Formats: sequence, C-alpha cells, structure tokens
Amino acid sequence: MYLKILHLRQFRNYKEQKVEFTAPKTILLGNNAQGKSNLLEAVELLATLRSHRMARDRDLIQDEETTALLAATVERQTGVSDLTLTLRRNGRRSVALNSETLRRQMDFLGVLNAVQFSSLDLDLVRSGPESRRNWLDTLLIQLEPVYAHILQQYNQVLRQRNAFLKSILQRQSPLSQQVSTRLQEKSPHSQISRTQTPQHSELDIWNVQLASMGTRVIRRRDRALKRLAPIASAWHASISGRTEILELKYLPNIPLEHSHPEQLQQAFLEKIEQRAVAELHQGTTLVGPHRDEIELTINQTPCRQYGSQGQQRTLVLALKLAELQLIEEVIGEPPLLLLDDVLAELDPSRQNQLLDAIQDRFQTLITTTHLGSFDSQWLNSSQILCVQSGKISEAIIDY
Repeated sequence: MYLKILHLRQFRNYKEQKVEFTAPKTILLGNNAQGKSNLLEAVELLATLRSHRMARDRDLIQDEETTALLAATVERQTGVSDLTLTLRRNGRRSVALNSETLRRQMDFLGVLNAVQFSSLDLDLVRSGPESRRNWLDTLLIQLEPVYAHILQQYNQVLRQRNAFLKSILQRQSPLSQQVSTRLQEKSPHSQISRTQTPQHSELDIWNVQLASMGTRVIRRRDRALKRLAPIASAWHASISGRTEILELKYLPNIPLEHSHPEQLQQAFLEKIEQRAVAELHQGTTLVGPHRDEIELTINQTPCRQYGSQGQQRTLVLALKLAELQLIEEVIGEPPLLLLDDVLAELDPSRQNQLLDAIQDRFQTLITTTHLGSFDSQWLNSSQILCVQSGKISEAIIDY
C-alpha cells in the first residue's frame, strides 16, 4: 500500500496544498504549530473517517470557508484508487471513490489503511477508559469497515435512549418510583411484574435496540482484542528484553460468559433491568459498551496505577507495532505508519526499536522539529519536506 498524492484544500491551516510522496519514508520537518500534525490528521481521516484529536468537522475547516476537501491517490496490489472526503461546516460529510459519490460512508473505508502514533498516545495508559475504547474502535474500523456502521448505530440508539430517560427525569414522572418499588419487592430470581404504560413500552423498545446493537459492538471488540493481545505481548517482550509480560484484557460492561449472541443479548437486558432504578434516577444509560474498559497489565500489575513512565511508553510502542502487524495480516498488505512527534518522547533504545521495525516495510510519514534522531542511512533514503505556515516544500539539507 502506497500513498502517492495528498491534496488538501481549506483544511486546518492549509489553504491549497498538493504533496507527492516519492520515497517509502517521508520526514516532515518544521517548528511546532506549522501544520505537520494537520497533514497526518488528514491522512488519518481518509483512512478511518476519524480524527486522532477528536475534533469537530467545523474545527477542521478554515475560517470564513464552508467546506474543506481532502483527496488522496493510493496504490495497492489491486490497483490505484482516488479518495475524496468533503467536510461541510453546516452539513454532512460526503465521500467519493474514483470520482463516484458513495451513499454509504463505510464503503469508503478499507481503501487506505493507516496507524497513527502520536505523543497523545502516550496518555493511552494513564488516561480514562474512553481513550482506550476509542483506540480499539479505530483499530476495528480498519480491520472490519462495517464496524463503523455498527458503532454509529449503537451510538445513535444510545443518544435517543438517553434523551428519553432524561425526558422522564425532567417530567418528574412517577415511572421511576413505580419501577423502584417493584424492584424492591421482587425476589432475586423473579421477573419484574410491572403495569405496562406508554413510557414502559417505549423504554422496553429502547432496551431491546440497545442490547441488540451493543451485543454486536461487544463481540467484535472482544474478538479484535483476542487477536491483538498475543501480538502485542510478543512485541513487548522483545522491546523489554523479555523481562516483562504484557497482558491485554477486555472488561465489558456486560458479563461475557456467554459466547452466543442471543445469550449475550439476554445478559445485556438482565443487566439493564438490574440498573433500572439508577438509570431512571440519573436520567442516563449506565449499561453498555460505552462503559467498557480495556485493562493493560505488566507482570500482572495494572499499568495505569503502577507502571513507570518507561514501562508505559514501552507498552504503547508495543501496541502500535502490534496494530501494524495485525492490520497487515488481515488486509494482506502493510498499512501506512503516521508518526507524529513521537521520537522526541522516546529514549534512544526505544527509538531504535521503532525505526528498526519500520525499515522499508511500511510507508512512513514522520514529523519532527529536527533531524538529530535520524542516522545518515534514514536521511539518505527519506523524502524530507519542510512545513512552514501551512505550506510544504522540498527541504534542502546539507549533510
């Protein structure tokens, strides 16, 4: 897989910019806040339709402009494809493949594959569960593009169910008191016997939809992490000199004892029933994959609480190398690697591990403020571009 051309228009700080990539490795050289990360963000959007920075579309479009355009020409084993993503300040995105507008955005995914590794990823261990869920979801979209549609459906049902629960709370409906009373009266093994009201009926409908969509999300996350975990553990063992054992565990909000979808969905509904009083009291959904956790441990110790900074950086590096390897295994060719200001955050040993793993195996776009981290072999085999105030030019380097 090779990104040949990238064209940006009115995106971030790029008014109009076209870049042709002429080497397997491209170094984007420039001071901070010049647009290096913006360029990598554009590639990530074309690959996943998601931004590592989680920005809103209107924040990606230049001031006073109504649209932004991102386009790329990608060469794969199956041929050359042209991708176009149009962002609109006051409307939906549109995507096109080979100049043909696509009705479903998920049909756009899978043409360009890329793994982003930025300094923000170093917070993957220390930050809350949401960042780890977003990381796993972004990987899943690359492995299984239909997952983007599944996740969108789940989030839509979640928003609508939350709105319904909030409306009950705001109306100070007696429904929560009715359900609370019945929950307190029922025995542990009996079903709640409640009088069906319009509110009951509508909530039951949302419960079934949430459980149906949520089950699909949970099963795919579990399957992906089981494939990734041994690869990440192997990379981690290599980087740490086999002194540490990395484990990745998926801790869903719903018990995963049942592998069959129908059984898992039933367990989902039972968990909703158990949390009914709390949900009605708080006016929000407390059950589902939007509350899942991915546990990361080294030598059976949770990294978030006890891992040193060096351990955490080794772990994240192992995760990113595992992502690259898994995507390559699944799609049959190596994805792009986007390295955003990472080398400055890694010590020389980890820098060498990363650069040695890349070699010419993955087309790599890497940002830096200076070239001191690269040896002469890397520099001689790389395209070096200078980024300044949203303009890109070939750098003239005196070796």
